[in-house]
Amino acid sequence: MFIDTHVHLNNPKLYKELDHYIAKAKAENVNVMIVIGYDHETNQKAIEIAEKYPFIYASIGYHPTIAKDILEKDFTLLEKLLKHPKVVAIGECGLDFYWDKDHVNEQISVFNKQIELSKQYQLPIVIHMRDATEKTYLTLKDNTPDKGIMHCYSGSKEMAIKFIDLGLHISLGGPVTFLNAKTPKEVAEVVSLDNLLIETDAPYLAPHPYRGKQNDSSYLPLIAQAIADIKGIPIETVALKTTENAVKLFNLKENE
Repeated sequence: MFIDTHVHLNNPKLYKELDHYIAKAKAENVNVMIVIGYDHETNQKAIEIAEKYPFIYASIGYHPTIAKDILEKDFTLLEKLLKHPKVVAIGECGLDFYWDKDHVNEQISVFNKQIELSKQYQLPIVIHMRDATEKTYLTLKDNTPDKGIMHCYSGSKEMAIKFIDLGLHISLGGPVTFLNAKTPKEVAEVVSLDNLLIETDAPYLAPHPYRGKQNDSSYLPLIAQAIADIKGIPIETVALKTTENAVKLFNLKENE
């Protein structure tokens, strides 16, 4: 069994044919999915989807690219939603200096508040990091969550070890399958299976040979196979260990 720890079934591209994409994933033994929210609308829709399907869970939070617009009342609403039984994580949140270099302080503030909520509610935090590796690390070092995930990790193998030393998991997605992607492959090689998760980030970042096309959870085994090949181990070992990691980290029902 595989668990897609980061999928945007709440994205219109997938949501409009929700049952189709869920069935497609199930046919490939992807039996559990975590739908990730990042603003008011997608948070609500993630919960709505999780309520409908027993094997789907939600993570909710505020993406760094909207940090400049987040007010205290937004955290009041988020905290209320965190009490929902199908919410198993906080995020996608973090730092993104690719899309927004002008509101660094606001991004750090909103990120820190979500870290505090993750500690308060004992939920893992799902961390987005783009063109902000050093500042993300320093923020996490100063305010270390109890548990969390470096989502679709794109940093170096050296920094991956530093994030693991903070107690975080490394999650790998489609880029680890790209033929010219040296860095993700190096990360897959050095990160222990004990610290590893897998994800699609669908509908984005489809793995090879579907690169550039729309992604969905049925492609998750391609990511697991790439990691297995890099590590020289059976795909079944990657499936088993990443599933065990996800079940424990997100406190999922083991009988799904």
